[in-house]
Amino acid sequence: MMLLNSKQAMRRSPTMFSRWGIAGVFSVLASVFSTNIAIAADTSIKGSVMIDSWRNDDAVWKNTIIPAFNQHYPNIKVEYRAPADPSTFNAQLSENLAAGTAGDLIACRPFDASLSLFKQGYFSDITEISGMENFPSFALGPWQTDSGAQTFCLPMASVIHGFFYNKTVFKELGIDAPKTTAQFTQVLERVKQNGKYIPLAMGTKDKWEAATMGFQNIGPNHWKGEDGRLALIRGTERFSDAAYQQTFAQLASWQSYLGKGYQQRGYNDAIALFKSGKAAIFPTGSWDISTFDKSIELGVFRPPVEKANGECYFSDHTDLGMGLNSKAKDDPAANAFLNWMTTAEFAELMTNALPGFFSLSNHFFDVKNPIAAEMMGWRDECDSTIRNSAQILSRGKPELENQLWQTSADVINGSITPAQAAQTIQQGLVTWYEPQRNAKSALVCQ
Repeated sequence: MMLLNSKQAMRRSPTMFSRWGIAGVFSVLASVFSTNIAIAADTSIKGSVMIDSWRNDDAVWKNTIIPAFNQHYPNIKVEYRAPADPSTFNAQLSENLAAGTAGDLIACRPFDASLSLFKQGYFSDITEISGMENFPSFALGPWQTDSGAQTFCLPMASVIHGFFYNKTVFKELGIDAPKTTAQFTQVLERVKQNGKYIPLAMGTKDKWEAATMGFQNIGPNHWKGEDGRLALIRGTERFSDAAYQQTFAQLASWQSYLGKGYQQRGYNDAIALFKSGKAAIFPTGSWDISTFDKSIELGVFRPPVEKANGECYFSDHTDLGMGLNSKAKDDPAANAFLNWMTTAEFAELMTNALPGFFSLSNHFFDVKNPIAAEMMGWRDECDSTIRNSAQILSRGKPELENQLWQTSADVINGSITPAQAAQTIQQGLVTWYEPQRNAKSALVCQ
């Protein structure tokens, strides 16, 4: 069993630095020279390609990415298909795969869900495709078999967790972006006492955001990033340990800052609330950068740490890949598009057309969006990790990911205590995961 260890690889990864190094200089020179050279179009390949994804990025693909590809392959028609409600994607994809109507290229979630589709024969083995050498090992890991011998999806992008804030509101109230958990609480209290704005634009109706934008956002600073994540997989640490109770306790403290009716506030409702300027802070990730483009004066800060100058950790989650449907394994058009996705041209187009989705390739280019560039700069200051429910720990029943959704929402709602939440997760893992079953249970303070 190969464990993905992103701690060192991601912290000092050369991928997508917004500052220019020697490679960046050559990249600039290459782009200058390329402007004077006509793009060599391959007209010999004809056909159509359907891309399936849960991301509602239709306009970007239609207006930016696909036209760029067609400069190289004018006789290939590409269509991007995504559901109006992203939450329906998994179920619809399963139906389409079984019926043989799924896309030629399919957006891949990291690790186990996509690994399962590969094992069922739905994804092609793309280990040897041209351009795969442009991706470092930490980027490939989420879309490889446990042994690392086979790659079944092309790495596309990671997303970074953090907190957006309304700069106008902060200026009005005379507060600065917090760096420590104590400062964070002071900011929330200051906004609450003012009474004009809701401190935190988040709810618990959809549950997943309580875990993804709450628990997985603040947690790495408690469980020490990759060290803690890998320790859970190895069975040397447990969810009932102090780090996880502390994470749930911090999450529980948010309850009084969410405003009235937060239990019925869904993800889209929270977006609308923050976008309208009625809330001060939005717990989220880089995937929402373009959501607030030009709507408010947007700022961002890292997940707060306990000590001002202490070690810091954040989630830089390998989030998005692209798989080749096994039925399109020998399709020249689908393979041409997948090969093009390994290039510097695609990496730069995607990163700048979809701010907050950071290419996982080794190509150098400038990141134009200032919020995206600032979040990417955290890699130079802190150790990065991925969501601890992503690899291996959600393979059994009860599934860790779904349990985290429920327990995180319940903790915020006050229906269970942080200690109860941690114990519930631990008991779930013990029922099916051998390393945790064999580990000595930690005592939980009630």
